[in-house]
Amino acid sequence: MQHQNIVEFEVSGDYALFSDPITRVGGEKFTYQVPTYEAIKGVLHSIYWKPTLIWVIDAVRVMNQIQTETKGIRPIKYNGGNDLSYYTYLKDCKYQVKAHFIWNENRPELLHDRNENKHHNIAKRMIERGGRRDVFLGTRECQAYVEPCTFGEGESFYENTPQLNFGVMYHGITYADEAYSEETQGNMTVRLWRAVMEQGVLSFTPPEQCIHRPVREMQIKPFGEKLGNFSPIESEVV
Repeated sequence: MQHQNIVEFEVSGDYALFSDPITRVGGEKFTYQVPTYEAIKGVLHSIYWKPTLIWVIDAVRVMNQIQTETKGIRPIKYNGGNDLSYYTYLKDCKYQVKAHFIWNENRPELLHDRNENKHHNIAKRMIERGGRRDVFLGTRECQAYVEPCTFGEGESFYENTPQLNFGVMYHGITYADEAYSEETQGNMTVRLWRAVMEQGVLSFTPPEQCIHRPVREMQIKPFGEKLGNFSPIESEVV
């Protein structure tokens, strides 16, 4: 990479649900207090994504006070009908995000698609347009909106809070096509990290430095023009 390829944007929504896997066993869902790395990566995938690149989330700035609201939900059961469950959401959410992309070294067959300047310009344009696909915070029912911003500009509710420690949190999943070590190659791997927010800013640990544990074997999904599931960057309009 010749450039840092940084993007900055604000994402906001009435509700968010970054569910803690530990609380989902009984069918109820309870949100983490701050976004997970994987949830913000999902936002970026909705804005702009190609298998040629991997988004790396650098930091998230929490702009509004952390508040929760519990709702009674009737999710559909596997064997038909529905049951009452309680989901606890974050409400009135607003976050500033700083991220950049790197090339996906697990896909040498897409080497011809590595046009750094064009990918970066398309990503910035998609942020201005609100994303290519629907954006949501954590779960599908939490619709969200994105717009460009300057990271660090404006006042955060936690501007004067030196530090908040959220303990060990789920960070995300490393899929086989984003493997970064021998242990993660050919596997789906779960990552954990110790989350600390300083003056409203959550600086994420890079995936390769997290606590990780492979959970099952996984094959890389192939992409290519001949397979009909890939368009080269030359065909994209900036």
